[in-house]
Amino acid sequence: MSVALRNAQRAVPVRRAPLRRAVCALRAALGASHFDVGLVCAGNALMQRLNGAYRQCPEPTDVLSFPFHQVAAGELPRPRFRDEYNLGDIFLGVEYIHQQCRETGENFDDVLTVTAAHGLCHLLGYRHDTKPEWEQMYQKEVQILEELNRLTGSRLRPLTAGLF
Repeated sequence: MSVALRNAQRAVPVRRAPLRRAVCALRAALGASHFDVGLVCAGNALMQRLNGAYRQCPEPTDVLSFPFHQVAAGELPRPRFRDEYNLGDIFLGVEYIHQQCRETGENFDDVLTVTAAHGLCHLLGYRHDTKPEWEQMYQKEVQILEELNRLTGSRLRPLTAGLF
């Protein structure tokens, strides 16, 4: 199945091909290769509108995930029809992420990939509202990023290490 990537902003150049390849590898590491994923690279204005509408927090953010299926953490959806082979959509706040990277000195492409991994985990029911949920999600992120690192020679780690 496919990863549909759309760049809906012009503020920050995005290297789409490497991002698409990384998301495909991460999706495979999650055992979800046969599911479609939508990936939208968004600017601050769109992220602020979406965050306000869906989370009642009218500020830009780094990632928002909109799952197609509601599943428990780590479960794969069980589609009944061909058009239900869809994990959902991830909106990456690339302008927000780029601003953070300028402040911290982190590599933008690496942070974008790690943020996409975080979004994919949300599509599969992982959450981080409590410490046990965060620990479960963090471990899944470590697992799939280690697989990506093995394939690419990268050294990516989750960004949420100090959340709890």
